[in-house]
Amino acid sequence: MKKNMGTIDRFVRIVFALSIAVLFFTGQITGSLSIILLVLSAIFLLTSLISFCPLYTLVGIKTCKTKNNNG
Repeated sequence: MKKNMGTIDRFVRIVFALSIAVLFFTGQITGSLSIILLVLSAIFLLTSLISFCPLYTLVGIKTCKTKNNNG
């Protein structure tokens, strides 16, 4: 797997995931929506830790910096 996520993208995903987790565990969000958001935040956290988003490859997006090997 090649990295396709940049630093800012990873940071935003981690902040989102942690925010949803805090809201869930403090009881601020409940019900089916909270479960969906918790699963989504777990996916965001996992993809940010490995710097790879499968959806980005399907769409053709790459937010990480590319190395210029031309000199």
